[in-house]
Amino acid sequence: MDVPLPQVDGAEVSIGGCGGPARMSAEERSKAERKRLPAWFRTTLPTGNAQRRFNETKSNVHEHGLHTVCEEARCPNIHDCWGRGTATFMIAGEVCTRGCRFCAVGTQKTPPPLSPNEPAELAEAVERMGVKHAVITVVNRDDLPDGGAEHYRNCILAVNERCPDVGLELLCSDLDGNLEALANLLQDLPLRVFAHNVECVPRLDSVVRDPRASFEQSLKILQEAKRLRPDLALKSSIMVGIGETDEEVVEAMQLLCQVGVELITLGQYLQPSWKHLAVERFPEPATFAAWDQAAREMGFTAVASGPLVRSSYRAGLLWEEAMGGEPVVTRDSTGSAISHLNPSKDLLATNEARSSSRIKQYEQVIRG
Repeated sequence: MDVPLPQVDGAEVSIGGCGGPARMSAEERSKAERKRLPAWFRTTLPTGNAQRRFNETKSNVHEHGLHTVCEEARCPNIHDCWGRGTATFMIAGEVCTRGCRFCAVGTQKTPPPLSPNEPAELAEAVERMGVKHAVITVVNRDDLPDGGAEHYRNCILAVNERCPDVGLELLCSDLDGNLEALANLLQDLPLRVFAHNVECVPRLDSVVRDPRASFEQSLKILQEAKRLRPDLALKSSIMVGIGETDEEVVEAMQLLCQVGVELITLGQYLQPSWKHLAVERFPEPATFAAWDQAAREMGFTAVASGPLVRSSYRAGLLWEEAMGGEPVVTRDSTGSAISHLNPSKDLLATNEARSSSRIKQYEQVIRG
């Protein structure tokens, strides 16, 4: 049975007027109140070898009828990531058992059975695309006793067997808190990065995420993953613009750092449709730069913070940064990630005085 996405009440709303009480539907009201994108929502296209690699990858995808999250989610960084050898694939079906208010993926209480052919099909897709780093992301499968862990494992193993030189990153669900399933999943699994997104600051769990998810449960999964596999790079992501304060973002990063997370991305939430959670604000680029600086001072080894950053942004390069490579924000910058390591006059000139004040506040929070 389908479970509808959480949505605005469908009742009509009176908006008044001289000619009588005109009526506005919930959809019309939501669309009317939808915030316009600010001027800084822009990025640049790759050039040279990166552009040629993007063209080759795109040709392979279309020629062989492959499906990636990059295209289906209309990611603004698709040119950048494909041009640098990274792509994201979603497994375990096209619908999720949860109904988070920010997510465009459909929901069902009991999704279709897992496909036994998916591991082989995924491996073939990764090979045909010719990527260097593949992010395998999953839907929640609360209908399965192990949350889908065995299937996720089979998919990773199949890709590694067929493409042993491709770096693998698993963006995992919280497995409904099943630590035994997590242990079975990670045992000797050939991964570079284990990722799980907390999505928002703790206070907003009940507003943003499905009731079965929580910041606390996500922290437990991340902490246990680090205990089980200290050799893996641990990664998480936070969306902003949904009602949090700047200070809450810093506090959430501190909690992640304390359980062993080393790679972090921060990006602007955008409303997929009028039915989904509305955008509350658009933090300025200078604020993203301040968060980037705060994260680095806490000890994160790789950071991507910016309005257009998504959880898999430059995933392969972010892993290289964590291993001691050049920061992704200074490596052929496209403007998606913002940092004082690579300041842009256009992006960072606004509200510099306010940004400096915020950084001082963050330093006080960090140092207790």
